[in-house]
Amino acid sequence: MRVAENLNAALHGLLDDDPTAYMLGEDILDPYGGAFKVTKGLSTRFPGRVIGTPISEGALTGVAAGLALTGNTAVAEIMFGDFVALAFDQLCNFASKSVSMYGRRLPLRMVVRCPTGGGRGYGPTHSQSLQKHFVGMPGLSLYEMSPFHDNRAVFASMLERGEPCVFFEDKVLYTRQMDLVDPLFQVSGDDDLAVVELHDADDYPDCVIIAPGGMAHRALAAMRSLLVEQEISCRLLVPSRLYPLDVEKLMPFLGDVVLVAEESTAGGTWGSEVAHLLHDRLWDRLRRPVRLVHSRAEVIPTAAHLESQVLVGESTIHHAVREALRG
Repeated sequence: MRVAENLNAALHGLLDDDPTAYMLGEDILDPYGGAFKVTKGLSTRFPGRVIGTPISEGALTGVAAGLALTGNTAVAEIMFGDFVALAFDQLCNFASKSVSMYGRRLPLRMVVRCPTGGGRGYGPTHSQSLQKHFVGMPGLSLYEMSPFHDNRAVFASMLERGEPCVFFEDKVLYTRQMDLVDPLFQVSGDDDLAVVELHDADDYPDCVIIAPGGMAHRALAAMRSLLVEQEISCRLLVPSRLYPLDVEKLMPFLGDVVLVAEESTAGGTWGSEVAHLLHDRLWDRLRRPVRLVHSRAEVIPTAAHLESQVLVGESTIHHAVREALRG
């Protein structure tokens, strides 16, 4: 099953299980079924609860927050994650605050879906990874789609938190197969953390890579080339929830060299938050500080050969791991 099909099935399951659940977004109705066809079939099966909206991310996010505030479950789709900037006020000053600012905790079952990232040639304003702009906001949780996490379980986890969640969906994953890895590696873990490593892996690989779901295939390609060309073994950790990060869940799988890879540009990122949390706990056993890997601080071009020079790729991670081990 492809990742987009798994996500579509999760949304069908949510609307089927929860009669208070609504889905809102631009062009999500059949026969179009969303820009990436993730909402295909939903409006036909659940008329009245799948709502096509005008082109206003602030409005549709505000309506979703209002539905959640009155006890419903709301899933809002931002057509391209870049446009979530237009809904920042609704997320920062309304939805996230409404969980706690009325004198008692008020559950808000709300998910804002954000197709994100480059690699598709969509250009500067349709290819960004804006996760870092939402890190550290009280009352707002951040998750990222992964080929190693069943989306139905992820949605259950998000809604169980009872607070607004932003769900980043790297667009390059939509056509990829769930749980598909090179035969050299195996996948284990649970709904919160996927662990990808060699069969019969050592307890302490040469390097541990921590990356969100959209980076996983690039990290795995680098892991394969490092193993085949340099005999360097790596373990990949893919958390489902980016923030607040359950750092204790990572601890049993870490060694003395750690690298965090993400597609955003450097500066105040999720990766730097991870490094901060790990330094507090691992400083006495790390060989050197946690290394961070980012995309270049440039506008993302449309042309594929230029886009690949800006975004984090296999070669970037490969080189960063070698540098980290070299010291």
